[in-house]
Amino acid sequence: MERMQAVIRGIFMSKRHREESNSVYWPSQSAKLKRGPAVVLPKDAGLVIALSGIGKASKVLDAGSGSGWLAVQMGRIAGSVISYEVREEFAKIAQGNVKRAGLDNVGIRLRDVLKEGFDEKEADLVCLDMADSDKMLAFAFSALKEGGAVVGYLPHAEQLKAFVQAGEAAGFSQWYCCECNVREMLVRAHGVRPANVGLMHTAYLAFGRKTEKKKEDRPAGES
Repeated sequence: MERMQAVIRGIFMSKRHREESNSVYWPSQSAKLKRGPAVVLPKDAGLVIALSGIGKASKVLDAGSGSGWLAVQMGRIAGSVISYEVREEFAKIAQGNVKRAGLDNVGIRLRDVLKEGFDEKEADLVCLDMADSDKMLAFAFSALKEGGAVVGYLPHAEQLKAFVQAGEAAGFSQWYCCECNVREMLVRAHGVRPANVGLMHTAYLAFGRKTEKKKEDRPAGES
């Protein structure tokens, strides 16, 4: 995929465009991280952080780790991040990236959370970036505190629909679904215009919240 994108850029971007463009613009911290499996880019991580409202006292759960990029980006904001990964080779890459980032509040744990769920409770945010993430929503609901949020990182529209429907069945509400596309602007002395190629669809983001049931929504006899 990356090679194909490079070929497309070579075809559609002029020499001047390539020289003047900042089409690969990374935070300096991210430039140090190793890339193994697919990563959550800053454009999507920024939305996760902003819309979930996590801060320096927040407790975050993350599954699966992949290369650990999202865990690292959240670790710079949150109080603690526990990230779960089922594949040992990916967990090692993620652990290396946490070390490179110099974070002591991010832990990478090897576990099949799809079978075993989470140990933690009273989390502020649960991030799910894994196959069959819709099957994790009951676990996520149990791990979250009241008012906590779940977010799914979902490449395909069919996954988005399944995730929201499973989330509603698990008890989540206040759903917000979006995607983030970035179109670079070329600012030059001879003219300003959008770049020919942008950083477009990577995944849909689905946010749900664990909210207290209204009294009238509770079954008869439930206090």
